[in-house]
Amino acid sequence: MAIARRNIVDKEMPGFYHCTNRCVRRAFLCGIDKLTGYDCSHRKSWLENRMKSLCDLFAVEIFAFAVMDNHYHIVLYVDPKAPERWSDEEVAERWL
Repeated sequence: MAIARRNIVDKEMPGFYHCTNRCVRRAFLCGIDKLTGYDCSHRKSWLENRMKSLCDLFAVEIFAFAVMDNHYHIVLYVDPKAPERWSDEEVAERWL
């Protein structure tokens, strides 16, 4: 049974979280699809770059990640109190 994130992530204490995301209906995330022959390899570097750029904006750090053909795993360190230490200018820069 699924549990809502608001019940999993502690709003007060920093912690590590293992997250996964999987494609559905035999969709390919990256690599060469054996059924269609379509090459989705370009998506792996795009996904890695996107994860890194988003972590720079939020109070989240990537501890480890692995991108496979149809899913990925990422271990995140979340510090919910970090934004409280940001200046107004830093918040505005991250928002923009």
